[in-house]
Amino acid sequence: MGWWKHDSAIVDDGAQLGEGTKVWHFSHVCAGARIGEGCSLGQGVYVGNEVTIGRNVKIQNNVSVYDAVTLEDDVFCGPSMVFTNVYNPRSAVPRKSEYRRTQVKRGATLGANCTVVCGATIGEYAFVGAGAVVKGDVTPFALMVGVPARQIGWMSRHGEKLDLPVEGQGRAACPASGERYELTGRTLRLLDATEPQA
Repeated sequence: MGWWKHDSAIVDDGAQLGEGTKVWHFSHVCAGARIGEGCSLGQGVYVGNEVTIGRNVKIQNNVSVYDAVTLEDDVFCGPSMVFTNVYNPRSAVPRKSEYRRTQVKRGATLGANCTVVCGATIGEYAFVGAGAVVKGDVTPFALMVGVPARQIGWMSRHGEKLDLPVEGQGRAACPASGERYELTGRTLRLLDATEPQA
């Protein structure tokens, strides 16, 4: 067994966990979950049956990753952030056949206490600020804040704010990595990709 769990954690038979993945105190991974290598599931994390999690994903304390959620490689889920999977829940109305899929693309950050309403796709390396409420798709590299979340800028793969307007034309370099980006309209493109630093 190449993964590890704390004695208080529950990993149901059938769950698949990759090499080096760690499951911390009081967490529960359901039987159908698929989790990649090198992940960290903090205290009190729940992972549902119909969940796929990529490599090197960090899920901080008290996060529930419900059915119909996919997290790609290198995603960061901040403490107590929230996923949903039913858009209009009622206790008396069964809606398990109406789950809306949520996909979080590679390298995205979901800040502490933010909420992602089901049905959204969060683009590569997008950055959702603490406490924001995301109600729709998020553009790659977008910096989102507020309730409801709105874009206020762009973030580099290294997690640094870029000196660019939300919309327009321009180029900027990441102050940490030096990687260069080009903005055209409302689309940001990485010009010279290197492996991001861990």
